[in-house]
Amino acid sequence: MSPVDGHVPCASEMRSCAAGFVNRVTARNRLPLDYSVASLRLVDFLIDGLRKGGAERGQVPETLFRLGAYVGEVLVRRAGAVWVDFDADQRAYFGQPVGVRMPDGRVWNPLGKVHNRFRLGGPKESLQTFYLTLHGRARRAVA
Repeated sequence: MSPVDGHVPCASEMRSCAAGFVNRVTARNRLPLDYSVASLRLVDFLIDGLRKGGAERGQVPETLFRLGAYVGEVLVRRAGAVWVDFDADQRAYFGQPVGVRMPDGRVWNPLGKVHNRFRLGGPKESLQTFYLTLHGRARRAVA
């Protein structure tokens, strides 16, 4: 599990974690992280840049956690998901403290998906494709 500033956030803190990340990144780089589905392609590029830059997974845990928070928040805002704290079994299975529950009740792990993109790379691990093929999302965007 990846802490943020030495603290492992719970579900109720994930929205502000994502917002803080967006504020810092967009203020410096003017990246269009606007919680849109299209912005997930930018997240793919950011993660690929970390990989190509030679970063090791142990060097970027906070960045990956914050990117995962952003991806999860896109699911919350666009797919009707809600942040949930994982129970002990889910934490052991997913390797993360929180995830999202979709309107149909399915639980997904956006934080882990970001780690997979970093570790494995390639189109099979695309976060934009993850969203577009995600089961259980709401048909209409949720603000």
